[in-house]
Amino acid sequence: MQRKICGTSALTHFVLVVALGAAWPARAQDAKTPYPNMAPLDQYLMERDAEIALARSAAVESISRDAEVMILGRHGYETAVKGKNGFVCIVERSWTAGVDDPDFWNPKLRGAICFNPAAARTYLPLTIKKTELILSGRSKTQMVEAIKIAFDKRELPPLESGAMCYMLSKQSYLSDRDGRWHPHVMIFTPLTDPEAWGANLPGSPVFGAEDTPGRLTVFLIPVGKWSDGTDAPSDDH
Repeated sequence: MQRKICGTSALTHFVLVVALGAAWPARAQDAKTPYPNMAPLDQYLMERDAEIALARSAAVESISRDAEVMILGRHGYETAVKGKNGFVCIVERSWTAGVDDPDFWNPKLRGAICFNPAAARTYLPLTIKKTELILSGRSKTQMVEAIKIAFDKRELPPLESGAMCYMLSKQSYLSDRDGRWHPHVMIFTPLTDPEAWGANLPGSPVFGAEDTPGRLTVFLIPVGKWSDGTDAPSDDH
């Protein structure tokens, strides 16, 4: 059963774009959709040093300074900086959104994210696989089918306990509607009912959604500070 996020409309839109491919109730893309197709690849690419800096801004310096950094090349993600602590920081692009989201092809999206070792081993391969498929010219439908096959053949690993990530960057751009949204951490679990964790309930600080293609559930927990230590404005929450 697919579940909607209960919360502000801004949060709902944010999760649709950034909750890493979650399977949300479809929203029709009509002729007014500003991004009906993939833009030229150059629009999704960044200057190397700028991408490294943005990726590192996903987490506090004590974590990101020793993290591996991967950047987007013409055929997928590649290692730009070797790490020491098992964390991996990248900048996600728009195709990590749900396939029915109108921002799926938005070339402006830049989501700085830093995975802990468990997520780097068992969640990051999903993002890398999606990216390789898209850059090889696969359609949305073909990408989803290829991901299913990869899981069935165990080419993608099952999610490891303790997988989580940081998204604390002031410089991220998560959607045309909500910009950077709010600093937060995300916890990944095998598919489960978010409400069983208290997520999406009135007054709960935790939001969650099931990602059926990814075979996991994502929990989002907003926090009060950006990675540089400054306070996040309360109206961003």
